[in-house]
Amino acid sequence: MKQVILDTNFLLIPAYFGVDIITGIEELLPGAELVIHPGTERELKNIQEKQRGKEKKAAALAMQIIRNNNINKLNMDCEGYVDGDILTLVDREKHIVATQDKELKDKLKKKGIPIIILRQKRYVELV
Repeated sequence: MKQVILDTNFLLIPAYFGVDIITGIEELLPGAELVIHPGTERELKNIQEKQRGKEKKAAALAMQIIRNNNINKLNMDCEGYVDGDILTLVDREKHIVATQDKELKDKLKKKGIPIIILRQKRYVELV
């Protein structure tokens, strides 16, 4: 079964753009398992505690999406830097990464790792 790692910024898309990322990924990759890095929840909680307004609401919605869709955490030690851990993990195991982070996308592309992105602020696409 393919695993799709949802990066923190990707989980914020529903609040910012109204795009159903879960359905979009399910249509692209039926049967794929959606997972998050253990540090993703920490990052979302940090946004909820330290930000206000739209950012805080976006993080709360992302946490709700994680709970409502039974998205599991990857079974790995959390070294602190989520993007670095994801890059290390994809070197060892074949995953697909859903992200909007330009730097992370560039590094994943160099490694030949499939990426799911938001296209035209309306739909998700596998590149």
